[in-house]
Amino acid sequence: MNRRGLGVLAAAVVAAGFATPAASAAPAPRAACPERPGVLRCLTTYTPGSARVSAAGPAGWGADDLASAYRLPAAAGPDTVVGISIAYDAPNLEADLATYRAQYGLPPCTTANGCFRKVNQQGAAAPLPAADFGWSVESTLDVSMVSAACPSCRLLVVEGNSPGFADLAETEDTAARLGAKVVSNSYGAREGGAPLAYASHYRHPGVTVVASSGDSGFTAASYPAVLASTIAVGGTSLARDPDSPRGWAEQAWTYGGSGCSAYIAKPKWQQDTHCGKRTVADVAAAAEDIAIHATDAGGWLPVSGTSASAPFVAGLIGRSGHAGTTQPASVYANASAFTDVTTGSNDPAGGGKKCGGDYLCVAGPGYDAPTGTGVPNGLAGF
Repeated sequence: MNRRGLGVLAAAVVAAGFATPAASAAPAPRAACPERPGVLRCLTTYTPGSARVSAAGPAGWGADDLASAYRLPAAAGPDTVVGISIAYDAPNLEADLATYRAQYGLPPCTTANGCFRKVNQQGAAAPLPAADFGWSVESTLDVSMVSAACPSCRLLVVEGNSPGFADLAETEDTAARLGAKVVSNSYGAREGGAPLAYASHYRHPGVTVVASSGDSGFTAASYPAVLASTIAVGGTSLARDPDSPRGWAEQAWTYGGSGCSAYIAKPKWQQDTHCGKRTVADVAAAAEDIAIHATDAGGWLPVSGTSASAPFVAGLIGRSGHAGTTQPASVYANASAFTDVTTGSNDPAGGGKKCGGDYLCVAGPGYDAPTGTGVPNGLAGF
C-alpha cells in the first residue's frame, strides 16, 4: 500500500489487491462543484475534514508516486505553455501551487519567474472573476497535476466569469491566443444541443485539447470530452504492487466516465464496434486519491476525479515536446506505447451490469471505453 494514498483508506480489499474506502462514520465524499442545469461543472470530489499530513507525507498519491507509476523520465522537459480553462477565481492558487511543488521537490513556478500566469477570460490580469470554493479546489488540482507531469512547463490559468458554456468557450480561445500549446479542461456536461453549439472553440490549429471524461461512470457522453477534436481522459485506481515488474497495479476507476455519443460521428481513427458514434474515453490515468494542497479546504487533502487525470495527461503531452501535433488520432496510432488496463469497471451499481459486461463499461484487453487505449508508459504514446 502507498505510504500516503491507500494508507489513509480502510482496507476493504477487492480484486487485484485494490483498496476501497470503508463504510464508516467518516464524512462521505462530496462533489466540489454540484451539478446544475445549463452549465458545466468541475469534476472533483473531496471528503470534508480530510485535510491532513503525517510523518509519511500528505495523504494521497503525490508527484513522486505518479512519476514512478508512469515511468516519467528524469530529464527536465521543455517549457511548453499548458493552458488551464477554468471558471471563477482561486485567490490562493499560486501559493497552494508553491506548497505542492516544494513538497515534491519540483522547481518553483511563480509569476515572478514567468512560469505562472493567471488571467481573466479576456486575457487580462484584472479584474479577475469572483472566487468560488469548489472551482478553487479544481484549479488547485489542475495546476498540481500539470506540475507533476511536467515540472518544466509554464502554466497559463484562464478564469471564466462563470461555468456557462459561452464563458468557458472564451477561456479556451484566450488560452490558445496567449500561446498555450495544450489546453486542459477538467469539467463537463451531458452532451446536447446547447453545449455542442460551442464545439468550434475546442478546436485550434497547433493546439492539443484535453478534457476529463466525467465522474459518473458509464452514462451519456460528457462534453467537451466527446468532441472529436478533444483527447478524452478516463480515470483509474492506482495501487502499489511489489510483485509486478512495473511495481504498480491499475484498474478502471469505479466512477470514471465513459459513454457512446448520440451526436458526434464516429471518427475514422476510432475502430471499436459497439458504439456507432464517438466513444469516450481515449486514454486514462490515476483519478482516485490524489494529494493536493488547498488552503480553502484546510490544507493537504486527497481528492478524486478525472479532473486529476486530464491535466496530468495534458502535462505529459507538454513534456513530450509534441504539444500541438498530438491529437486524438495520435493516441490510437500509438496504442502499443500505452500500458493496457484490463481489469475493473466504471459501473458503480453492478460491476458491468449497466452495459451487459461490454467493453463500454468494463476494462479488458485492448481498447475499452473506461480506460481507452491504456495509461501512459513514459512519454512514448504522445
